[in-house]
Amino acid sequence: MSGVLKIVLSLSLSGSLLILLLLLSKPFLKRKTSRRWQYYIWLVVIARLLLPFAPEVSAVGTLFQQAEQIVSQHEAESVPAPGVYANPAPEYAGEPAESTRPSQSSLPADAVLSAGDMGAAAVRHLWLVWLGVALVLLIQKITVYQGFVKYIRASCVEVSDVELLDRLAETGAQMGVKRPVELWSNSLISSPLLLGFFHPCIVLPTTELPEADFEYTIRHELTHYKRRDMFYKWLVQLAICVHWFNPLAWRMGREISRACELACDESVIRALDEPGRRAYGDTLLRAMGAGGSCQNSLASVTLNESAELLKERLGAIMQFKKPSKLTGVLSFVLAGALTMTAAAAGAYPGPAKAGGSLWVKKGTHSVQETAKRSAASEAERYYKAESLPLFQIMFSRLDEDAQDKLLDQIYTDDRIAFWGAAVGQLEEDCALIRRYAEKTYADGSVAYFSALTMYMSEDTLEAWLDRALEDETWAFQSILFNALDRGDEFDERKDEQEKEWEEAQKAEYGAVGVTMDGKNYYYQGQLVNVFLDIRPNKSFYTLNVNPMGTVNIKIIRDADNKITGVAYMTEAEVQELLGDI
Repeated sequence: MSGVLKIVLSLSLSGSLLILLLLLSKPFLKRKTSRRWQYYIWLVVIARLLLPFAPEVSAVGTLFQQAEQIVSQHEAESVPAPGVYANPAPEYAGEPAESTRPSQSSLPADAVLSAGDMGAAAVRHLWLVWLGVALVLLIQKITVYQGFVKYIRASCVEVSDVELLDRLAETGAQMGVKRPVELWSNSLISSPLLLGFFHPCIVLPTTELPEADFEYTIRHELTHYKRRDMFYKWLVQLAICVHWFNPLAWRMGREISRACELACDESVIRALDEPGRRAYGDTLLRAMGAGGSCQNSLASVTLNESAELLKERLGAIMQFKKPSKLTGVLSFVLAGALTMTAAAAGAYPGPAKAGGSLWVKKGTHSVQETAKRSAASEAERYYKAESLPLFQIMFSRLDEDAQDKLLDQIYTDDRIAFWGAAVGQLEEDCALIRRYAEKTYADGSVAYFSALTMYMSEDTLEAWLDRALEDETWAFQSILFNALDRGDEFDERKDEQEKEWEEAQKAEYGAVGVTMDGKNYYYQGQLVNVFLDIRPNKSFYTLNVNPMGTVNIKIIRDADNKITGVAYMTEAEVQELLGDI
């Protein structure tokens, strides 16, 4: 058996132990930990299934090495001594033995091979069967997903409703989603879903949704995108393809898919009161039969998947309770225990060395020490190769200067996934957390700042919140209020601010002859078609388009952002404005 297949089998055995442990403890974990923890804890199992790293001594590694030694000893004992023919012919009386015993060298090569030899050769090449099936399965999954995406996009209709697009953009900004997300509709799909890794697109069965349903649906799908659940799902599929022979790996995939939706629900309803949670549950029920019959692909993330899962999700929503500090401590301890178990289980490290050591000494330095010295170059290599799990492991071994250098490169390259993986290896409130919090805040990088808040103490979060309130940076306030589990307070502040802003706007516009009636603007008694109010730096302040209007106007502001008058827009200005949009 090849070394590659031994490593895969050892990883599969270690991973199976962890899967069984999580499945058996599921009733306890369901009551004592958050849905988010139950979702992300599977990453420990996936890491064990995919990464052949292990301590010097591990249970599975020792088991495989002992088995290897037994097999080697058995093979050595079964080999005949030199010059002795294994199956001598019988000697007949009166005939010399030499005449009845053919020489081994005179036999054809095919005759020398026994059934055991052929079986051993087959076992040695068994890894080719494993690799072939794994590659075929992975290619099939990729092909099916690509076909599904093409089919869905071919029949999609881009949503052009300005009000819906505004609500999508506003919700994305509140949630810290940095990249623009497209909005499409497709009557063929059975449930709202999110497509696209780098160019995300939310697809709705219909845009004729109640306001609350649209809001909850968008928040659900943006939560999937913000947490990079599609990358997670494909990582799971990769583990399943590698361990296709292990039924527990397939069971793990189903458990993670279920936990994904439950964790997403928990994130959405965290800031909702009981009526809000009930309304969110009603949204799930209505989404069940809102669309067509086209089933979702394995790598898309949806609002609804099955009636059985829907029942569990509704129960979890109604029974939701905010986790206590004790729950957080318990979750941390359990995660650490499972990680230590994964390390102790280990993997096959290769043929056993003399003296039982898995590290070969080179002069006064070990291979382990050499690996530590080259960790910086290895981390950079994995970063360039876009190997996120291996990069994360190597990043944790770097000193502060090397980590600082890589964090700066990741931030410059705008690689949010690697940013989250790297920041997760830092200690709470460490110097790098403080430095890059200042940098991302100054740059207005909400998504990058949000990743840092997960590793700030409560006192640090409170200090940043005071600063964000003083600076009136709403996006950062939203992130910090949520990090402190005070989302309700932020919503109240936001509502009050919006009312004050709206009243101030009405008064300011009224001074130059522009009146407001809801979302309609009037100038000199005429309904406005295109209404544009821009700041001196040319960024949008207010833009409203009403097809029923008859005039196009723009607000004129001075360098101090004070309104000085109103002007009619030329046809060329309107074409340029709407063309850019």
